[in-house]
Amino acid sequence: MSWSAFALAVLLLLLTPGPTNTLLAVSGATRGLKASLPLIGAELGGYLTTILPLVFLAAPLLADQPLAALLVKLASTLWVLLLAARLWTRPPSASRPGAVTVASVYCTTVLNPKALIIGLALMPAASLASLETLLQPLPYIGVFCLTVVCVATCWLIAGAAILRRVATTSPLLFGRVAASFLVVFAISLAGRAIGWI
Repeated sequence: MSWSAFALAVLLLLLTPGPTNTLLAVSGATRGLKASLPLIGAELGGYLTTILPLVFLAAPLLADQPLAALLVKLASTLWVLLLAARLWTRPPSASRPGAVTVASVYCTTVLNPKALIIGLALMPAASLASLETLLQPLPYIGVFCLTVVCVATCWLIAGAAILRRVATTSPLLFGRVAASFLVVFAISLAGRAIGWI
């Protein structure tokens, strides 16, 4: 895959609304941009926690293990449903933004199916055949990291600029709408995992 095709594919995938992006927008709306900036590191760390082992160790092994991919998707579904329940019952607000934490963004990103797509389909797999093939993924990982930081910042800004007023004036409604989005993502994940979608 060419550099430009890789960068465009990663950009489009990361811009797609999903559980991590929802949490970033919620935090931007309830905490503001500056206070939410540490979540970018949590997202990047979560992606790298999943992607690096896939690229350097598991890509050849998982290609023949559909059950492993199914289990990861189902675990992702359960995590997103848990986040949705938390946002529904304890919606964040400017005075109580604790529903979105560094840990919740990290865990959500580790379990995000986007990481599997990036690690298994978009990134070149490393190979122990030579030093050159072992190091081949490193520039792609650099481009990926830069893209994550840019896209995460955009989601935080969108939350802070567009959603902040709703989060401030109607925190219960805001939390429940965000929770509803997460439930839709969870249903989509589960449907794809078991072949209904």
